[in-house]
Amino acid sequence: MNINQEQLTIFKTVMTLGSFSAAARALGKVPSAISMSIANLEVDLNLQLFERVGREPKPTPQALILFEKTQALLIEMNQWKQHAYALSEGLESSLNIVVVSELLHTQWTEYIALLEQQFPALQINIISAPQEDALKMLFNQSVQLAFMFEREVLENSEQFVEVKREQLLPVISNQHPLAEFDQVSFEQIRQHRQIVVASRDKSIKPELLFSKDYWRTDNHHSASMIILENLAWGVLPFQMFEENPLLKEKLKVLKLSDFTPKFEYYVDLVWSRESQLGAAARFLINHIRNQRISVK
Repeated sequence: MNINQEQLTIFKTVMTLGSFSAAARALGKVPSAISMSIANLEVDLNLQLFERVGREPKPTPQALILFEKTQALLIEMNQWKQHAYALSEGLESSLNIVVVSELLHTQWTEYIALLEQQFPALQINIISAPQEDALKMLFNQSVQLAFMFEREVLENSEQFVEVKREQLLPVISNQHPLAEFDQVSFEQIRQHRQIVVASRDKSIKPELLFSKDYWRTDNHHSASMIILENLAWGVLPFQMFEENPLLKEKLKVLKLSDFTPKFEYYVDLVWSRESQLGAAARFLINHIRNQRISVK
């Protein structure tokens, strides 16, 4: 059996338009070529696809069954060819992206949707991790791209483009002793337990750590639950706080009297200079660069 895409396309067109002559006009062929192709397909399949009675061929029950599968198969074949062409042009076989835990509630998915539109056959793998672990993944090349907060010190192999600005909020349960105060001092927050989102590697000191007594978690979902249980205060993304009615109702934003911590951060798309980036990764980097130029 040697069935090709042209035969399937002719079969689909005949089934859709209802006649050999209409299919010939649509495909730019003579009717005899359409008739010959269908006859060869019937021989290859050892099936009668059309009853040739009257002016127009009538599909057999077998043809009706195969028609639905033919449409799906042609779509897959076209996707396969597009993917093969994209790979020949440098598209990566898959794209691994890490999103730091603090950013899971921001609008990062719009960039994934853009990649899907541009490269529909590309496999995209999304990973969540604390900032320190995300950097490790970049440098050991287990991921190609990372959405993360700005870093105070840049590694030599690190490249980035700024995406947007995000805000974090120091919050406490309404039932916590600190919630009684309009403002709290640095010494007050130091004396109360803090829940921090930090690397799974306990040798790495957490960022945004202020309290002497602290617990660690690797994501903001568990951090928010700890805070709601009145077990600690912590720092949560503004958007998470705004979009979750439970958090907004049961948590209070702490006002710090002694200092103004840097709770407003720029979000970067980061990659390693040592990685060989494929077409999809380069497309996203250039898209964000162009966005910044158009805003300016």
